[in-house]
Amino acid sequence: MNATGLTPDLGRYPFSLPALPYAADALEPALDAQTMALHHSKHHAAYVANLNKALESAPAFQHLEVTELIMRLSEVPANVQEAVRNSAGGHHNHSLFWTGLTPKSLNRVPEPGGLLGAQLRGQFGSLDAFRQALSAAALGRFGSGWAWLVLERTGRLRVMTTPNQDSPLAAGVYPLLGLDVWEHAYYLHYQNRRADYVQAFWTVVNWPEVERRYALALRLAAG
Repeated sequence: MNATGLTPDLGRYPFSLPALPYAADALEPALDAQTMALHHSKHHAAYVANLNKALESAPAFQHLEVTELIMRLSEVPANVQEAVRNSAGGHHNHSLFWTGLTPKSLNRVPEPGGLLGAQLRGQFGSLDAFRQALSAAALGRFGSGWAWLVLERTGRLRVMTTPNQDSPLAAGVYPLLGLDVWEHAYYLHYQNRRADYVQAFWTVVNWPEVERRYALALRLAAG
């Protein structure tokens, strides 16, 4: 399974924290500046630092990209496997998350179009039904984790959730759109109102980027 190109180039060991693709306050009022700054500079940064620390004792895996680390996790030494799982997943998931969002002022495409839009309508019945399905998955995810739109290797779209920082790549599917429902992603502004956060998320989705991932994932799935 090849996933090259689905995420920005995250380099190789030692990994570094990529910059946000917009200012920390650019997604307001959906996502507030303080949360964005802390989420990126503290939480995402911690996953990068912990991944580098874990790989210090696994030099045979230092040449791999993050996506390769996730998909070859079973080969990683047992003593650092859990750390690599959590940290590589956290780095990859957050990198997808940031680039899957865009400031409302630049959001000229409020809903998916083209082939992706057609497939979402065909499989879910309507775009509203798709949004409801992913929102329900996000609200139903107990504790910390993610809700995703993914492409199966059969070419079919699916909504799924993952716990903690597990990546859909580990389940053999291609992540197209991810919604972070860890409390640190929203609690400063929304407190316990996860539903309000999920509703606001839809106003800043970067649909052209999701459509790009979909087109690439289709090619990858086709081999």
